[in-house]
Amino acid sequence: MSDPSPPPDAAEIMTVVHEAVGTLELEPAEKREIWRFAQRELPYLWSQRTSYFILGSYRDPYLRRLRAVQNELTKQLGAYPFIMGDLIELPTERLNSFDIMFSLLATYSDYIVGVFEKGSGGEAPELGEIDDPPFFDKSYVLPRDYAWVTDTHLESKQHVIQAALEMAFTDDLTEAEGHSKIESLVESAQATGIDVAEDEIWDVIGERTDEEEEPATYSWVHLNKFRKFELHDRCFPWATKEELRTAVAELPSPTPRPDWEAGEST
Repeated sequence: MSDPSPPPDAAEIMTVVHEAVGTLELEPAEKREIWRFAQRELPYLWSQRTSYFILGSYRDPYLRRLRAVQNELTKQLGAYPFIMGDLIELPTERLNSFDIMFSLLATYSDYIVGVFEKGSGGEAPELGEIDDPPFFDKSYVLPRDYAWVTDTHLESKQHVIQAALEMAFTDDLTEAEGHSKIESLVESAQATGIDVAEDEIWDVIGERTDEEEEPATYSWVHLNKFRKFELHDRCFPWATKEELRTAVAELPSPTPRPDWEAGEST
């Protein structure tokens, strides 16, 4: 295999790489691997398609939700949604390949979409990477079971869903007690003007019970970061697979490009 030559944007690419690795001096072999990665993956981000860098856990069952987001975006003409785990790996024994790959992909993507369902794992540091410049302005978060903590117990449908899930999965209540508490919860929410139906709540609980997945929990740090996105209208909570598809529909649509409008796919 011949050594890759530096791409046209080599200087700009190396600026991004050096920001990722700090003051380390790259070895010739490391530079070659970076060029190879850039030549293989970055042209997709420079193409006429609108790129969506999807973040989240690669473990099952979480990966299934990343695929669902990817599939929903794929349906849109002119979209290129991708997951870093599907790309070629940057083989560097000395350097942190994740930092380099993430920085390059995040820099050249049009949008970054984070799907969060728990407060631990690889997606936790990813959230810390996108909640500040230079990536914040093009990032969106889709946290499962998220509702901002307020002094008032119930302020939105998401608060009701979160509270009902906690009741349904607690070991301190019998099935009858849990059912009664959830009924009272929905009645209280409806009395305050929250548009939520009891059948809707039981559908959420039923789906989660079938999947044997307890409510998502987050640290105070996570909640504050989600809140920052929420205040900028770039946080879309969800509880079910259908709600996740609805959340994806809230993301920016691909920017129309003349060739794509004409039906070309190159």
